[in-house]
Amino acid sequence: MYMAYGWPQVIPLLAGSCPSSQRAVYLKLAGRLLLVVSSSHLELWGSSQQRVRLGKYMRDEKSVREEGENLQAVWSPDSKLIAVLTSSFFLHIYKIKFTDKQIKPGERQPSELCFATISLLLSEQVPFAGKDLSVSNFVTDSKTMLLGLSDGCLYSISWKGEFGGAFSIGFHPSDCNNDRLLSYTLGNGLVSGVASATLAYDDEFSTKSAIIQLELCTHSKLLFVLNSDGQLVVCSVNKKGLKYTESIKAEKKLGGDVVCASVASEQQILAVGTRKGMVELYDLSQSISLLRTVSLHDWGYSAEYTGPVSNIAWTPDNSAFAVGWKLRGLAVWSVSGCRLMSTVRQIGLSSTSSPKINPKQDCKYEPLMNGTSAIQWDEYGYRLFATEEASCDRILAFSFGKCCLNIGVSGKTYVRQVMYGDDRLLMVQAEDTDELKLLHLKLPVSYITQNWPVQHVAASEDGKDLAVAGLHGLTLYNVMYKRWRVFGDVSQEQQIHCKGLLWLGKKIVVICNYIEASETYELLFYPKYHLDQSSLLCRKVLLGKPMVMDVYQDYILVSYLPFIIHVYHAKIYGELTPSSKADLQLSTVRELSIMTAKSHPAAMRFVPDQHPRESELDNGNFSSDLPNREPSRCLILRGNGELSLLDLVDGRERELTDSVELFWVTCGQSEEKTNLVEEVSWLDYGHRGMQVWYPSLGEDPFMQEDFLQLDPELEFDREVYPLGLLPNVGVVVGVSQRMSFSASAEFPCFEPTPQAQTILHCLLRHLLQRDKNEEALLLAQLSAEKPHFSHCLEWLLFTVFDAEISRNQISGPVHLKKLSLLRKACDLIKNFPEYYDVVVNVARKTDARHWADLFSAAGISTTLFEDCFQRRWYRTAACYILVIAKLEGVAVSQYCALRLLQATLDESLYDLAGELVRFLLRSGRDIEQAPTETDSLSPKLLGFLIFGSSHKKSSLDKSSSFKEQSPHVASVKSILESHASYLMSGKELSKLVAFVKGTQFDIVDFLQRERYGCAQLQNFAAGLELIGEKLQMSELQNRLDAEFLLAQMCSVKFKEWIVVLATLLQRSEVLYDIFRYDLRLWKAYSMTLQSHLGFAQYHDLLQILEDKLSANAGEESNRGSIS
Repeated sequence: MYMAYGWPQVIPLLAGSCPSSQRAVYLKLAGRLLLVVSSSHLELWGSSQQRVRLGKYMRDEKSVREEGENLQAVWSPDSKLIAVLTSSFFLHIYKIKFTDKQIKPGERQPSELCFATISLLLSEQVPFAGKDLSVSNFVTDSKTMLLGLSDGCLYSISWKGEFGGAFSIGFHPSDCNNDRLLSYTLGNGLVSGVASATLAYDDEFSTKSAIIQLELCTHSKLLFVLNSDGQLVVCSVNKKGLKYTESIKAEKKLGGDVVCASVASEQQILAVGTRKGMVELYDLSQSISLLRTVSLHDWGYSAEYTGPVSNIAWTPDNSAFAVGWKLRGLAVWSVSGCRLMSTVRQIGLSSTSSPKINPKQDCKYEPLMNGTSAIQWDEYGYRLFATEEASCDRILAFSFGKCCLNIGVSGKTYVRQVMYGDDRLLMVQAEDTDELKLLHLKLPVSYITQNWPVQHVAASEDGKDLAVAGLHGLTLYNVMYKRWRVFGDVSQEQQIHCKGLLWLGKKIVVICNYIEASETYELLFYPKYHLDQSSLLCRKVLLGKPMVMDVYQDYILVSYLPFIIHVYHAKIYGELTPSSKADLQLSTVRELSIMTAKSHPAAMRFVPDQHPRESELDNGNFSSDLPNREPSRCLILRGNGELSLLDLVDGRERELTDSVELFWVTCGQSEEKTNLVEEVSWLDYGHRGMQVWYPSLGEDPFMQEDFLQLDPELEFDREVYPLGLLPNVGVVVGVSQRMSFSASAEFPCFEPTPQAQTILHCLLRHLLQRDKNEEALLLAQLSAEKPHFSHCLEWLLFTVFDAEISRNQISGPVHLKKLSLLRKACDLIKNFPEYYDVVVNVARKTDARHWADLFSAAGISTTLFEDCFQRRWYRTAACYILVIAKLEGVAVSQYCALRLLQATLDESLYDLAGELVRFLLRSGRDIEQAPTETDSLSPKLLGFLIFGSSHKKSSLDKSSSFKEQSPHVASVKSILESHASYLMSGKELSKLVAFVKGTQFDIVDFLQRERYGCAQLQNFAAGLELIGEKLQMSELQNRLDAEFLLAQMCSVKFKEWIVVLATLLQRSEVLYDIFRYDLRLWKAYSMTLQSHLGFAQYHDLLQILEDKLSANAGEESNRGSIS
């Protein structure tokens, strides 16, 4: 798994002798060297921690004019020679020679300092010059280069400059039984039976079409020849090399619209780029069968915007590949079809049309906006180098962190969810799963400068310590104390060439050390508290280079080629503390040598015994101490993605599944009592999504359940790649790419973002299916305080109910004496207060036609409503109203809704009350429009439901206002007006405003009728003082409420309230409009405010009004004298 982080770095290129035609012709990495061939010059860069230009060769203008610009290039496998073909068909062979000058790590190098010289050895025109031909790229082995010509022929040239001549591809007749294309999956891993290419044989096998690309797979001895008509020809090559051109025979032909191809030699996968911008993956080990297709179409980008695929580059371990497009962008995909990185800004998932691109828009924030011309990974996969189609003066380097989760000889990192870059660790901080964060942890400069890059990472059993190994030595990091520990003696550090890392328990780190002098391998056991030769606990010489290693408690597994397995047992004598010296003895407890034709293992993991073996049950001699005894089984993940289970006792291997990228053994991996995944044997991930494996007794010790089939919601997003598990929370932690933008940076910053996805509901369902109800309850109780617990219970019930609906639709209702899984799920969830929310939420997500089946298992809807009502869980109770209407009838739902409406008003839950009012009025209209015999009784029933209130009623008889209204509407309005009267009587004005806004109550009509009732103010001074206390004007919300009430009072011309509210708000213009026509009222108002000490705050308001009224009186007297 590879994930980009940080800002892309820029490597500046020199301007050649012809800057106008400058372009990158060839980009290649070999070891720690980066070669760039442009139109008129060559540059050699160091691609290690410090990117330094090591050497260059600049062609002069005369050479370019007479012999043409550089057109194609190739680097010899030993990195000593470079062959360049010019546009005038001159062959140039250059030699690289390194000087004695050394790059000083950690120091700035002088720009003019030369570390290598590039000299021209040969310049000769090729024989086919002048024939008006075009050429493809070069492919090469240690002795010979091949070049494709536009006449369909291949041309052979030796590294000595000898021209072998042109030749046609021969035809190798083979068995035609496998001439059909086997299609497995398409569309980013989605299953399909439609193939986008065909496999065919042609007796003549004419290759007169121009050859535009060659691809050589030395591992499989295959040569792929791509023609201009989109046909890809698969050819066999002589084992002795390309020199034997007569042995190059065409085997098969892949038809389609292929424009480029690249081979993952380790995984035997062919990646084919098409004109439509898609990449098709083919399995070379299965007669070139189509595996799947990936593209950016699901992210809203069609070939119209990305253009055809221009190039494909596999990572060094063949677990991912980068794709560059001709017109726009670059992306990285895993083999399973997960999009790990993309420079193209995401618009929307599954968009039917591509996003519109404004040509005037500033697109500087997107790298490779003008298309990708060349891409290459570095030796370790930490950098992806790319050149842009329209940019000739620089190379972009994208930094990547990786996490090879089960590959090779390093221990588990998923205990801590750690990725690692070339000089850092990227660690997920999972203390709070609601907000996972990624911590960038740089290695000590003193260590990484001398031992760049990071090569192995392993986490201790408890995840509190991390072991990190670079080129030499080792460093340890304590997560709790945030401290690094390294070898105190640098000479000892340099003697260790770490080829693998393990942790033996919590305190001992195991190093697989390579001894260069004797070319042997050994295991070194160091205590974590002291990295020194004097503290070495044990040294074990190995048979040879270990292929894979694993550890479980005191047992260590080491596997060698071809397939030899040794299991060792470590026993410690003495106390392992910093103050005492302990002794560790390693004994061999098991040896196996297995003959098999399968691909080599990429990872092996012990599987602790969860149940006694069948032979032990028969003999009755099994031990009760299962976790501490030697594991008798192990999982094997092979390089081709095949997952199998190996019995270490009898050597039998059982195939389980294929197309697996990684897996986690979960049983016996945690000492915590809150390990929620202990019941699971292991999980795996591949193009199918997540799969879970459970143990069982009997002949079939392991049964598979596919998350993808049973739990569609657990399928990871195609942008989220799983990193590991949090056993004590029951979630899978994944990571996806995000980009942040800054105005000060030319390019966006790539930010890996961790995400959590729960699997608790799957574990609970598994236990219930196996009648382990008590275990399921215990697991749920352990999880009750965890994040997303309610969500897990909801998905448990939903998935079980949805499966039962589907089963009943297919086979019809089945009534069994055995308790159904749905009822068992309900019985489990009833033990938790979330039960009522869970049941009604599941009902809302399913078709109402199936509610009867759900509530037959969950309980009667009215009973559940009543329980919520009595517990005053009114919001949950409100959700049951629609269910009751469907199952029990509208009359019963109205009865419940009216009860709930009164209760919510009493609790001032006005938003909820508004929802209930709208439901009651809507259902009342439905009853009127479609009356039935049953519903005809509801008006009489509702007549009894006009709940009395202890609050003060309106002084007016409201019955007259309801004569023309239906009983349904009258009941609702009666309750609302009763509550409005109560609020107005108590002058609870803020609540009144919230009530009016939440329920859409007609306050204007209410105020008109209650002018002399509950809304009447008996005394201005007392009213101003009381309302001032209720509405504190210092708070913004209270001022807004007062403004709202003032507007309502003005609409009904309620003068007493207008004066009080305008005074509180100090709205002089409103008061002026009243007093200018009633000076007697003004005098009373002024006298009241001046006579009360508590109203001193309004004296400024009085002065303003006095000035306005005086000015108005003066104007009127002037007008009178004039008239």
